[in-house]
Amino acid sequence: MIKPIFVLAEAALETIPDEIRNDRTVVRYCKKKRKNACEVLLDQSYHHKAILKLKDYEKRGRPDITHLSLLEATCIPLYFENRLKVYVHTIGDKIIEIGENVRLPRVYERFVGLIEKLYSKNVIVSSNKVLLRLYNGTLKDLIAKLKPSIVIGLSRLGKESNLKNVALFGLKYERPIFIVGGFAKGTFKDENKLLMDHIFSISKYSLDAHIVVARLLYEIEKNWI
Repeated sequence: MIKPIFVLAEAALETIPDEIRNDRTVVRYCKKKRKNACEVLLDQSYHHKAILKLKDYEKRGRPDITHLSLLEATCIPLYFENRLKVYVHTIGDKIIEIGENVRLPRVYERFVGLIEKLYSKNVIVSSNKVLLRLYNGTLKDLIAKLKPSIVIGLSRLGKESNLKNVALFGLKYERPIFIVGGFAKGTFKDENKLLMDHIFSISKYSLDAHIVVARLLYEIEKNWI
C-alpha cells in the first residue's frame, strides 16, 4: 500500500544556540521566562538583534513556520486515517517524529511550550502513547532510516511543474518522501539537495511553507491512486 511521507526540512526551529546565549536581550528574555537558554526556542519576534549574529540568520528563529505547517499536515483526513507519516528535520539537525492522531495546539504560545518541553524531555507521552519524539539526526540520516522509494523536494529553484503533477509523480511509488523547506528565506543546503531525486518548483512566487504544505497534501489526498 502506498504511504507517503512528509518532511518539513531545515525547519527554523531550535533552542537558543551557544553563540548568543550571553546576549543581553537573550539573557533578559530567559530570566522573564524563568528558563535556561537551552530550554527556550529561538524566535525572531524576541531575539531579532541577537539572531543577526548567527550564520544563516535569514533561515533561523521562525518556530511559527513549523507550527503552521504541522497544523496543515495533521488536520486533514490523510493524516487522520494514518495514510501519511510526518517528520520535522530542523536546521540544527534534530528530528521530530510526529505520532499517529496527534492533536497539536492551535495557539502558538501553547505550541512553543510543547516544543520547549520536547527539547527538554526528548519525548511527549500521553495515555501511554508517544505523541512526539525528538532525536539527533541529519536529513540524510532520516532518509536512510525511512528507506523511501523516491525523494521529492519542493523549491523555487527546481524544475517547473504544478502540484497535481508532482503528487501524481510521487504516488507512482510505494514509499515517496515529499520535502518542503521550513524556513522563511533562502533554499536547501547543497548537501540536502543532493539527497533529493527530483526538485520541483510549483510557482514563480516565493510561497510560505504552510501554503505549499496545504496545497501539496491536498493534491496527494485528491489524486490518491
